[in-house]
Amino acid sequence: MKSICVYCGSNAGSKPIYAERAMALGDRIARDGLQLVYGGGNVGLMGTVANAVLEAGGSVTGVIPKQLADWEVAHRGLTQLEIVDSMHARKMRMFELSDAFVALPGGFGTMEEIFEMLTWRQLGIGNKPCAFLDIDGFYAPLIGMIDRMVEERFLHPDQRADLWYGDDIDAMLAWMRGYTPARAEKWIDEKRRSVLK
Repeated sequence: MKSICVYCGSNAGSKPIYAERAMALGDRIARDGLQLVYGGGNVGLMGTVANAVLEAGGSVTGVIPKQLADWEVAHRGLTQLEIVDSMHARKMRMFELSDAFVALPGGFGTMEEIFEMLTWRQLGIGNKPCAFLDIDGFYAPLIGMIDRMVEERFLHPDQRADLWYGDDIDAMLAWMRGYTPARAEKWIDEKRRSVLK
């Protein structure tokens, strides 16, 4: 693993611990010799994690759509800043540049980005690990909803197990380095699967 993509909020959130943990992750990424790939912003948790990597002597590549760069939220002090035409192009480029994906707290954009990567894993597009780094229980309700998906047979248990959730940075990085993709069938109901063939 050479690079890790971090999805997170363009706002800082309501608790100082969000920024504290984002800084801890950024520092660890740099100390482990990993490259940070992220959305290219200089605001909120995005700016916090990028600055932490840079301050620790690490490398940061930001990928930002032209519209957002024009709003002057692009971080101009990065190792590399790529300006792309659209959000779709941004997500694809971040996928190409990254070996693993982690979500820190954030809003709609963070959820959309990490869930697209989880969906691609489910469909066998790529073999890159995805993790939710929890801070102060932020992701507990969401993980509860994912577990409900398994209970209600909308998600295969092996696909649920194919994502990491926790609050320990060391444990998360160790899991990512030893990651083996799940090979679960998309279809849970064997009768339905046979009809669709």
